[in-house]
Amino acid sequence: MGARRWRVWLACGLAASLGYTLLPYGWFAVGVAAVIATASCVIMVISARWYLFAAGVVCWMLGDLIYAYYVLVRGEVPYPNWADVLYLGAYPLLTVALFLLTRHRGSIRSGNLIDSAIIGVAVGIVYWTFLIEPIVTNGQAPLLSRVATAGYLTVGVLLCAVIVPILLRRGPRSVSLWLLTAGSSITLACNVAYTLLPEVQVLAGPVLYAGYLCAYTLWAAAAAHPSPTVPAAGDGDSMGRRRLIVLTATMLLVPAILLVQGERSGGSLSWAAVGLGSMVLFVLVATRMYGYIARVDSQASRLRELAMCDDLTGLPNRRDFERLSEEAVASGSCHLIMIDLAGFKHINDRLGRAVGDQTLVAVAVKLREYVRERDVVARMGADEFAVLVCDTLPGDGDRVSDRLLELLRHPVQAGEHELLLNARLGVAEASGDITAAELVRRADTARYAAKAAGGQLVAYSPELDERAEAAERLGADLRHSLDDDDFRVFYQPIIDLNDGRVAAVEALVRWEHPVRGQVSPAAFIPVAEDNGLIVELGEWVMRTSCRQFAVWRRELGLHAPQYVSVNVSARQLAEPGFPDVVIGILASTGVDPHALLVEVTETALFAGRTAVDAVETLHRAGIRIALDDFGTGHSSLGLLRTVPVDVLKVDKSFVDEITPDGSRAVIVDALIHVSSGLGLRAVAEGVETALQAAYLKDLGYQYAQGYHFGRPVPDPDFTPRLFAPV
Repeated sequence: MGARRWRVWLACGLAASLGYTLLPYGWFAVGVAAVIATASCVIMVISARWYLFAAGVVCWMLGDLIYAYYVLVRGEVPYPNWADVLYLGAYPLLTVALFLLTRHRGSIRSGNLIDSAIIGVAVGIVYWTFLIEPIVTNGQAPLLSRVATAGYLTVGVLLCAVIVPILLRRGPRSVSLWLLTAGSSITLACNVAYTLLPEVQVLAGPVLYAGYLCAYTLWAAAAAHPSPTVPAAGDGDSMGRRRLIVLTATMLLVPAILLVQGERSGGSLSWAAVGLGSMVLFVLVATRMYGYIARVDSQASRLRELAMCDDLTGLPNRRDFERLSEEAVASGSCHLIMIDLAGFKHINDRLGRAVGDQTLVAVAVKLREYVRERDVVARMGADEFAVLVCDTLPGDGDRVSDRLLELLRHPVQAGEHELLLNARLGVAEASGDITAAELVRRADTARYAAKAAGGQLVAYSPELDERAEAAERLGADLRHSLDDDDFRVFYQPIIDLNDGRVAAVEALVRWEHPVRGQVSPAAFIPVAEDNGLIVELGEWVMRTSCRQFAVWRRELGLHAPQYVSVNVSARQLAEPGFPDVVIGILASTGVDPHALLVEVTETALFAGRTAVDAVETLHRAGIRIALDDFGTGHSSLGLLRTVPVDVLKVDKSFVDEITPDGSRAVIVDALIHVSSGLGLRAVAEGVETALQAAYLKDLGYQYAQGYHFGRPVPDPDFTPRLFAPV
């Protein structure tokens, strides 16, 4: 039934049911009731195939017709009669149908089945003690009359046992479940009124019958609605406050019966019913609690697994690995290998996180298949893994780490992509009284050393701690020197080889520490990159260089350099808002964007999409881009087409290979052809001899820099023709 049709049925059915109360009892009223019941059954069968439910409603409808025959044709209603047989037969069908439609799937020791049994037994004891037993033991009433009356009371207990747990259910309810619950509640109320309050039938019989008709309508609407009647999985064992109160109250019914019956009957009690019912209740409650406790234990175990397991790879996580490493260190010698995957962030940015996740899973499978069963592989976070090799001998760590390094050199399959990863490993051996935490720290220290050195494998040694401590002290001094203005910017000329004039300058930072003296950039730049101070330092260099360039332009005019070149690190490019910082510096210093050349390395561009986006934003703003140290990084010629590059800076290592016999000059020769073919300006770095300068000029290079033309100085001389033509 469509989304609108069930609403039409609900409105018409409820209107007809309420209109039934206004009709005098006769064949027309009976016909209206039969039409409502028949239509409800048809909708139940066609919409949801609720055959059992429909069979129960059919029994009630046939009972109504037989009852009408007795009243309207014969003029008398014997008790019991065939209508009572049909009425009583309908209740088991409806009760079972309700339970099957609303029950939770799961163990018999859990969920609504046990709760229904507890409520049914407790209410049944009350009904038996105060209602059913007096009727059954009344020898003056006919047997069939007693059986029928007891039957109506018994089916009321069954209805109560099934419907009350539905009313107490926690969690969200679908529209179908709400309609089913409403119809069932009305049925329960009508049954209670019919069996316990016979005067209601006399005074308000049409209202009572209309309640059943409303229930038919609501049930049919529940069948027609597309939402499920089955509750969400996982709530079957939930012990909400309302359910706990009701179950506790039902348990207290037994002692309440003892008190009430003892007071009313002067000590004559239904010991058999109360005793047997109490034992059944005890077994049911114990079973219910067993199921509930088992579920709590299962959930607690699952939570422990989740807390100790990496949900992506299924490997132990850092917390579990620390526990396992403590056990391994305590039991004997072992080696710990810490691994990180260089370039993984680039995979995430370029191919998406889904491929990145597949890559991590593939690496985890590789590592797990490689190690022995007693060894441990864990994911420590992001792209970091750890391998704990147990029961090892001295020197085993080197052999295992070498094999792991060889294993990770092979491409991994991530979905449709075959990816080559560059792993960095740090190895530490557990010896002496070392703790697990110290073992992890040592392996991490070795891995950091491999990363800093650009290598792939480093074994821990005490010297690494000394270097790390020195780097920490150097980082602290960096912070103080930034605050104390101990840094200076030096400028190295970039020469036009055609006329020997200074075409541009490259800004280079120098550190004059009050105690250390001159600190080499090779020493402090990596530390600044690692601790993030390079962002602040780089911004200071950029601002200082642009401010100085503006002074030169203002004072020297045409004799000033054409542009200033400033190096930018990968950390700066990854910083949010970096392009805005550069553009803001240009605006505040009055430097034209075309007069600034930003130098980036190939490695920085391969660090992720954020770096490429930053470069593209700068280029769109009119700032020129130089690819620094070209040929020493990833050396992807495709990068020259995908990233906006204006200047290609040929690394000093290739210039150094220019010898008098001209051997191995093919690289610098090839690079000038590449740059010319792509319309790029080529600048040769590290020119130290006149021979190199002449050779480069002959190859077609127009620009070069190096000690042959001048060292970096804080105040360069731009006098025309300072450098004679080569």
